[in-house]
Amino acid sequence: MMFWNGNMGGWGYALMVISFVLFWGAVIAAIVLLARGLGSGNRGRDTGASPGTGSGSAEDLLAERFARGEIDETEYNARLNVLRRGPQR
Repeated sequence: MMFWNGNMGGWGYALMVISFVLFWGAVIAAIVLLARGLGSGNRGRDTGASPGTGSGSAEDLLAERFARGEIDETEYNARLNVLRRGPQR
Protein backbone atom coordinates (compact mmCIF):
# COMPACT_ATOMS: atom_id res chain seq x y z
CA MET A 1 0.00 0.00 0.00
CA MET A 2 1.63 3.24 -1.11
CA PHE A 3 0.23 6.51 0.05
CA TRP A 4 2.66 8.78 -1.82
CA ASN A 5 2.47 7.26 -5.28
CA GLY A 6 5.93 5.76 -4.82
CA ASN A 7 7.62 9.06 -3.93
CA MET A 8 8.53 9.67 -0.27
CA GLY A 9 9.76 13.22 -0.74
CA GLY A 10 12.64 14.93 0.98
CA TRP A 11 11.38 14.49 4.54
CA GLY A 12 10.75 10.80 4.03
CA TYR A 13 14.31 10.19 2.87
CA ALA A 14 15.71 12.35 5.69
CA LEU A 15 13.79 10.40 8.32
CA MET A 16 14.88 7.14 6.75
CA VAL A 17 18.56 8.15 6.89
CA ILE A 18 18.27 9.42 10.47
CA SER A 19 16.56 6.24 11.64
CA PHE A 20 19.17 4.12 9.84
CA VAL A 21 22.03 5.96 11.58
CA LEU A 22 20.35 5.81 14.99
CA PHE A 23 19.59 2.10 14.68
CA TRP A 24 23.10 1.08 13.68
CA GLY A 25 24.62 3.46 16.22
CA ALA A 26 22.60 1.75 18.95
CA VAL A 27 23.64 -1.70 17.71
CA ILE A 28 27.34 -0.75 17.65
CA ALA A 29 27.12 0.91 21.09
CA ALA A 30 25.50 -2.22 22.53
CA ILE A 31 28.25 -4.42 21.08
CA VAL A 32 30.99 -2.16 22.46
CA LEU A 33 29.42 -2.02 25.93
CA LEU A 34 28.95 -5.77 25.95
CA ALA A 35 32.56 -6.36 24.90
CA ARG A 36 33.83 -3.99 27.59
CA GLY A 37 31.73 -5.69 30.23
CA LEU A 38 32.81 -9.20 29.30
CA GLY A 39 36.45 -8.41 28.62
CA SER A 40 37.26 -6.37 31.70
CA GLY A 41 38.17 -9.30 33.97
CA ASN A 42 39.55 -7.97 37.28
CA ARG A 43 40.51 -4.60 35.86
CA GLY A 44 38.97 -1.77 37.85
CA ARG A 45 37.71 -3.95 40.65
CA ASP A 46 38.65 -3.38 44.26
CA THR A 47 41.32 -5.85 45.38
CA GLY A 48 40.92 -5.10 49.06
CA ALA A 49 44.08 -3.04 49.57
CA SER A 50 44.25 0.46 48.27
CA PRO A 51 47.34 2.66 48.45
CA GLY A 52 47.70 4.51 51.70
CA THR A 53 45.18 2.49 53.73
CA GLY A 54 47.74 0.53 55.69
CA SER A 55 51.26 -0.82 55.76
CA GLY A 56 50.27 -3.91 53.77
CA SER A 57 49.47 -2.13 50.50
CA ALA A 58 52.91 -0.54 50.11
CA GLU A 59 54.59 -3.79 51.06
CA ASP A 60 52.44 -5.68 48.57
CA LEU A 61 53.46 -3.28 45.81
CA LEU A 62 57.11 -3.68 46.75
CA ALA A 63 56.74 -7.48 46.74
CA GLU A 64 55.14 -7.34 43.27
CA ARG A 65 58.03 -5.26 41.92
CA PHE A 66 60.48 -7.77 43.40
CA ALA A 67 58.56 -10.69 41.91
CA ARG A 68 58.57 -9.05 38.46
CA GLY A 69 62.34 -8.56 38.70
CA GLU A 70 62.23 -4.76 38.67
CA ILE A 71 64.34 -4.60 41.85
CA ASP A 72 66.90 -7.00 43.29
CA GLU A 73 66.89 -8.61 46.75
CA THR A 74 69.19 -6.03 48.33
CA GLU A 75 67.03 -3.13 47.20
CA TYR A 76 63.87 -5.01 48.21
CA ASN A 77 65.14 -5.61 51.75
CA ALA A 78 66.39 -2.02 52.10
CA ARG A 79 63.07 -0.54 50.99
CA LEU A 80 61.10 -3.00 53.12
CA ASN A 81 63.08 -1.95 56.19
CA VAL A 82 62.36 1.70 55.44
CA LEU A 83 58.65 0.97 55.09
CA ARG A 84 58.50 -0.94 58.36
CA ARG A 85 60.44 1.72 60.30
CA GLY A 86 57.92 4.35 59.28
CA PRO A 87 58.45 8.08 58.84
CA GLN A 88 61.45 9.54 60.65
CA ARG A 89 61.76 13.08 61.88
